[in-house]
Amino acid sequence: MHTLAQLRAGQLAGIQRLQLSCGLTEFPPEIFDLADTLEILDLSDNALTTLPDDLPRLTRLRVIFCSANQFTVLPEVLGACPGLTMVGFKSNQIREVPAASLPPQLRWLILTDNQVEELPAAIGDCTQLQKLMLAGNRLRALPPQLAACTRLELVRIAANRLEELPDWLLGMPRLSWLAYAGNPFSEADQQAADAATSIAGITWERLQIGQKLGEGASGVIHQAALRQAEGERAIGDKEVAVKLFKGAVTSDGLPRCEMTAFVNSGDHPNLIPVLGEVLGHPDGVHGCVMPLIDPGFGNLAGPPSLESCTRDTYPAGKHFSVDELFGIAGGIVSAARHLHQRGIMHGDLYGHNILHCGRGRSLLGDFGAASLYAPDGPHAAALQRLEVRAFGLLLEELMERCNLPATTQASLAALQAQCVLADVGARPSLAEAERLINSLRA
Repeated sequence: MHTLAQLRAGQLAGIQRLQLSCGLTEFPPEIFDLADTLEILDLSDNALTTLPDDLPRLTRLRVIFCSANQFTVLPEVLGACPGLTMVGFKSNQIREVPAASLPPQLRWLILTDNQVEELPAAIGDCTQLQKLMLAGNRLRALPPQLAACTRLELVRIAANRLEELPDWLLGMPRLSWLAYAGNPFSEADQQAADAATSIAGITWERLQIGQKLGEGASGVIHQAALRQAEGERAIGDKEVAVKLFKGAVTSDGLPRCEMTAFVNSGDHPNLIPVLGEVLGHPDGVHGCVMPLIDPGFGNLAGPPSLESCTRDTYPAGKHFSVDELFGIAGGIVSAARHLHQRGIMHGDLYGHNILHCGRGRSLLGDFGAASLYAPDGPHAAALQRLEVRAFGLLLEELMERCNLPATTQASLAALQAQCVLADVGARPSLAEAERLINSLRA
């Protein structure tokens, strides 16, 4: 975090990334002094309502964040910045997205938690678009011109007012991660799942919160001690993990929808079970209680970076043994198939949402982007094949970091290529992928 005093004193000359959060109501003109080097500008958590008309003077600017400000219109000047690839205006009061506000090279657009009712047809001209985050708005439809954005891989449209899920969206050739829960068209599936949900309540008083274990888009996970309830046999406190949701709307959707999907996921050796729902938090925060995972488990990968956009990041030199690859791939494809049988699309099938222990055992977690569907419904097959592509990308990442025997490499490469086919209907099912992986593993 930088300060306005540093900026005005010229102490930030030559920096590539500037982060200012100091109650700004106007754009500091001194930022233009950094035009020769500035690539990432973060003005989140201020009180801005406009950006200057001469913003394109920042000729090297690639990324701009203005989350948690007071914008009501996405500034048109953004579209005049030819180098902008990422625009983040989460948690403002944006109602209008002018066609002129969309930069020509846009790859990643974040308008989560605003009041947007309509997207311009011109978004179809953003042919480089890969990531579109629109959860928590007032959209009633998506412009069909969006179908021209054939590079689109991740879409978040949960918690809107959409009456239907467009067929053209499910046929997009690269779409792999989709979250749509909390819309009118999905409410019947949500209500049916809620009616079938049975989850224990765990009062806040029984939890002693400890160290932070991790953080995702939808919440923060802490280690905690769970005291035995009155009437239970006294066996001492139980070590658990507690996920506390960040707010009413997250980057992926609604905590209520996440909880429903999580509880209905059922038992599977490669899924993290839920023990109960947190009740009575003093600030009204929602949360859930899970078993504490062995500390020998860690995240398989890091989340996407600004540069990778939709692809996970791995440490340099990361390597998996053949047994590890088959253990991870086999476990995750089995868990995803299990979810599909229960009418749940995970929506965020990524390495950074997988825990593994270095011996091939893997656990798929984080249901923040999960959506429900009828397994015998009209969209079931297409939705499942979207997740097949996500698995294919994960398999590719594992294979890139493993020295496989030549024949095994060829067989897995053929499966991986089929999983990511542009023709959604031509991809194999997860059950077919699981059978091949298990046969190669044997």
